[in-house]
Amino acid sequence: MVSIVTVEEKIPPVATPTKAANWKFGLVGVFFGIVFVKAEVISWFRIQEMFRLDSFHMYGVIGTAVLIGMISVLLIKRLNIKTMQGDPITIAPKQFNKGQIYGGLLFGFGWAITGACPGPLFAQIGAGYSVVIVSLLSAIAGTWVYGAIRKYLPH
Repeated sequence: MVSIVTVEEKIPPVATPTKAANWKFGLVGVFFGIVFVKAEVISWFRIQEMFRLDSFHMYGVIGTAVLIGMISVLLIKRLNIKTMQGDPITIAPKQFNKGQIYGGLLFGFGWAITGACPGPLFAQIGAGYSVVIVSLLSAIAGTWVYGAIRKYLPH
């Protein structure tokens, strides 16, 4: 006898927050945006100083974020920390390919030219830098183009 298994049976259910619970994420986003503004991370001048090697400010912020991320991943792995729903956190190994170098260079050039990284775009707009809307629309268009040509790129 042949047993037919549907896709729904293979994929375990994922706990998704309700719309009422999403306010927490919005609150964290607003807090993060305020921290970006106060730390001058969204400042075009600070970003230009970084790319001209005139100031350590942005390198200190980025280095601190990388260090905190490394410590966090180490603690998650060593202490076997679970999600709020009790599911194990698994970090899949990543395989390096040369496309990551090209993508990183393209990302860096765009960051240097516009003075805007995708993370702080919304904080810049919220701080009143309306010209950054052009950068946001360009980032969305670039993401769409990548999605359209992804199957033709070497991965």
